Amino acid sequence: MNLTATKGLTVKNKKLALSVTALAIGAAGTFGVVSANAATPAARATPAAGAVKADAGDRNLTTSTHLTVAAATKAAQAALDAAGKDHQKVSVAVVDRDGNTLVTLRGDGAGPQSPESAERKAYTAVSWNAPTSVLAGRLAQTPNLKDIPGTLFLAGGAPVQAKGAPVAGVGVAGAPSGDLDEKFAQAGVAALAK
Repeated sequence: MNLTATKGLTVKNKKLALSVTALAIGAAGTFGVVSANAATPAARATPAAGAVKADAGDRNLTTSTHLTVAAATKAAQAALDAAGKDHQKVSVAVVDRDGNTLVTLRGDGAGPQSPESAERKAYTAVSWNAPTSVLAGRLAQTPNLKDIPGTLFLAGGAPVQAKGAPVAGVGVAGAPSGDLDEKFAQAGVAALAK
């Protein structure tokens, strides 16, 4: 703000204008400092005081396999296409090994509850590395399983495996039966083998 812009302002308004200007200059200066620090790779690479480095043999680290977004999209689209061939209006979700949603597709005309249900089925399938139809049967012996947050023990979720370990889950919701939902989820999983 230049001073000529404050010509017609009262003393109180001039003080306010100058305060706002000072804040803006201070914020710009802080931004410049933050930007300069963020652009300095050496500053980021320096370990914090007291930080412990991983051992050279990586004995303290693990690695995990995750589905790519492209693969997740392929699986979701295959499940949605399978439902479309049966004239079913569903939503499909694919989650990664950690239960994070990678892709959600809501089919035309799918119910408003279906995207969340699909995500929860996918999460349940990857968490237990089993189809949710199998897991739903376990509720008779262990009814408190249904109390685990984020899970849904209804047919329609299928795990995606690599070397026998779960790497993702595909969930489908919205068809008139869980059997159909699971059939479509399995079609999504099968598309990844092609």
